[in-house]
Amino acid sequence: MHAAAYLIGTVAHGSGLPVKTIRYYAELGLLRTVGRTSGGYRLFGKDVFARLSFIKRAQSLGLSLSDIKACLEVYDRGEVPCDHIKEKLEEKLAAIEAQIQQLHLLQQELQGLLSGWRSPPYPSADTICPILQPVHHA
Repeated sequence: MHAAAYLIGTVAHGSGLPVKTIRYYAELGLLRTVGRTSGGYRLFGKDVFARLSFIKRAQSLGLSLSDIKACLEVYDRGEVPCDHIKEKLEEKLAAIEAQIQQLHLLQQELQGLLSGWRSPPYPSADTICPILQPVHHA
């Protein structure tokens, strides 16, 4: 066995992630293996826990696994990926701000619909709920 090499079960236990997730991350290239046992089990180096911690934190900030992989590739070349991460976080922030604007518009539309809500007295063959009919602008 390699010095400071961990079996996938040990990595799963130490990280709190399922073996399936760790295997998936390895297949995507997010985690590096240092070899395999004679039985064919993956062996991970001592950096596996730091990488998993980074992956979890980056995901919690909304970065995709593709974004995370790109950052780890920069790191694996011996460079600090902070500028790359900053750019991705700025993109994420811009997307969130756009979503917030869309949600505010939806909120206003829903408040307008609900403020004057009166159920029609009779069902209609033409519409399921006349109140939800699209507004036609002339």
